[in-house]
Amino acid sequence: MRLFVSVDLPPSLADAVADVQAPLADCAGLRLTHPTQAHFTLKFLGDTDPDRVAEIEAALETAVADAGIDPFDCTVGGLGVFPSLEYISVVWVGVRDGDAALTAVADAVEAELTDIGFESEDHEFTPHVTLARMDDTRGKSTVQDLVAGTDPTVGTFHVDAIRLTESTLTDDGPAYETVSEIEL
Repeated sequence: MRLFVSVDLPPSLADAVADVQAPLADCAGLRLTHPTQAHFTLKFLGDTDPDRVAEIEAALETAVADAGIDPFDCTVGGLGVFPSLEYISVVWVGVRDGDAALTAVADAVEAELTDIGFESEDHEFTPHVTLARMDDTRGKSTVQDLVAGTDPTVGTFHVDAIRLTESTLTDDGPAYETVSEIEL
């Protein structure tokens, strides 16, 4: 099983995500993510033995308790790229409000899953929803102009759970399925 831990945007924000992606739709060298799959990845686990799911769920329950975060509202907006505007691999939309709560949950998830043997991240958590991946530099200037010239807001949603999600890679892109949901 290929797993990750996420906070998923609700389907009601899919059209707003698509609107933010629209200027990138014909941009050469970019692969857009599907707007209905928009999510914040709290931790990528990768290929995982299915026998570990119960252990992971228990660690996530502990992480949520340790984070001490009640359900909260999150406003998604603003554009950015990883790793930099000079070398773009990912185009993303960030968080205007709710980033401290998302980061607290992500940090607790990181600590608990590292404790049970998953590899620790080599960078600080930056809450973001991936809009596109850049395969080559043909659309670089379009992305740079968009990031510099726009400041979109996707919308606000209520975060009341995190999810353990399975990602299956297909020819049409990844397919996601919720394995379990842990309420805040």
